[in-house]
Amino acid sequence: MEAMLTCGNWTQTLGCVGKVRLGGGGVSSDKTVFGAHNGLRRSSSAGLSSVAKELRVVSSFRRRQAANVGAGDLSVRAASGNGAAPKQFDYDVVIIGAGVGGHGAALHAVEKGLKTAIIEGDVVGGTCVNRGCVPSKALLAVSGRMRELRDEHHLKALGIQVGAANFDRQSVADHANNLATKIRGNLTNSMKALGVDILTGVGSIVAPQVVKYGKIGFSDKTVTARNIIIATGSVPFVPPGIEVDGKTVFTSDHALKLEWIPDWITIVGSGYIGLEFSDVYTALGSEVTFVEALDGLMPGFDPEIGKLAQRILINPRKIDYHVGVLAKKITPAKDGKPVQIELVDTKTKEPKDILEVDAALIATGRSPFTKGLGLEKINVTTQRGFVPVDERMQVLDSEGKPVPHLYCIGDANGKMMLAHAASAQGISVIEQIAGRDNILNHNSVPAACFTHPEISMVGLTEPQARALGTEEGFKVSVAKTSFKANTKALAENEGEGLAKMIYRPDTGEILGVHILGLHAADLIHEASNAIAMGNTIRDIKFAVHAHPTLSEVLDELFKAAKLDEEHAAVETPKEVLESVSA
Repeated sequence: MEAMLTCGNWTQTLGCVGKVRLGGGGVSSDKTVFGAHNGLRRSSSAGLSSVAKELRVVSSFRRRQAANVGAGDLSVRAASGNGAAPKQFDYDVVIIGAGVGGHGAALHAVEKGLKTAIIEGDVVGGTCVNRGCVPSKALLAVSGRMRELRDEHHLKALGIQVGAANFDRQSVADHANNLATKIRGNLTNSMKALGVDILTGVGSIVAPQVVKYGKIGFSDKTVTARNIIIATGSVPFVPPGIEVDGKTVFTSDHALKLEWIPDWITIVGSGYIGLEFSDVYTALGSEVTFVEALDGLMPGFDPEIGKLAQRILINPRKIDYHVGVLAKKITPAKDGKPVQIELVDTKTKEPKDILEVDAALIATGRSPFTKGLGLEKINVTTQRGFVPVDERMQVLDSEGKPVPHLYCIGDANGKMMLAHAASAQGISVIEQIAGRDNILNHNSVPAACFTHPEISMVGLTEPQARALGTEEGFKVSVAKTSFKANTKALAENEGEGLAKMIYRPDTGEILGVHILGLHAADLIHEASNAIAMGNTIRDIKFAVHAHPTLSEVLDELFKAAKLDEEHAAVETPKEVLESVSA
């Protein structure tokens, strides 16, 4: 699954992988508003004040909430198989869409004893498993190995000598396809094993708590459900003027098949998808040209991390770029002519250049896949295709009122277009259906870019945090640590990297953490979990980390934070004071 980043009139994307489970037992995070429908991180200075208004950092501690919100008269049965639906409904829960979000919701629903069905319109696993996170990581695994084997200087420093490294394109493509097939099978089998009914066909809502599904050429079937969850995901967004033929001009859906490796490819959009594919293509021998509508590359990153990423991931490689320009028109290669790309100035729309390349990858974001859901029959109007929801993922009608027993998760609501965010939203919804109020703290959901080295982040960027601090009247501080100071990174000869934390020195609250370096995608979770649990820097800076490990990068980062004296001071236990006075 990918995340769309909007800045001005252009979109970027965010790669993702994995799944987040929420705390059980009714534990929920405090409320948070994470941007507009698809506003994840904005880099333009003009957007910072609006970001500050949209983003609200969660409070330091989480609370148990016992309110039965949206549960109706549903009593939660002990988990036994797939439960038994009340007589007036076929199912307790019907989920439209069998991607990672729908899968996570289905498994949690069965765990809660709810009779559950999931409607699969294409293939189980959705975008993430079949056309996104999973196959892209297979290609990136190959690109990482190729970089290691071809980096003579790096290998020589380790005392390693190898012959010339090469690859077989079809075998690489097969690896990606086989991985997707395996994970898709795992998801399908896990649902079948728990008794989730998998209904094949395209699902839509025909009336409150009524869903129909079916395939073209076959009669539709209808089921009733006490609760309906929309989890239909998204599709690649292709701007007007770009002609996609799937061969020389293509989206990430086509690129993941790796049907050929062009000598020179233009990637339109320098966000997370574009950056990951530049890592793959350059490792496999292609030259890459980025076309970016904004004034700088990688607009979704914290600016300091973005500059370092450009120095490490772009400048040393066969990559050039055009910024501040739009691809007004792209024509596929035909009749012996190459792909033609007409560039115009983003602001003035004046012609700037014409590129002639072998191929063009369109990495300009994703659009919600919500057409044909029948939302108009229940007075719901989408906003730029996104289904409007409240903080509990409950769908809102045209008047802004919650629609009873109807929820929307994942890319279709646009709150945070990440596969693991979709899964977490689905689990949160099931908690509510089961009578435990639960609000997902989107500010604690991490994201990662699986380049070599990796980039990861959670929470606010430094400009966003400072804008919020200015608006709400608190001071913002920054702590940093380098991978060059980490023993394990140096042992791997991978000292390039930086970890950065943005925080409040008065309360010790963590506002954001950004990492570029070896295994950054794994390291970020200590910070994201701290934010999710409401831990302050004072809570975690004395935690012990094994030595020598990369986790010590975070250890040093927490210890580098300077808190205000009244908050940093460690209180002397009462019993110690009494023993001294005695």
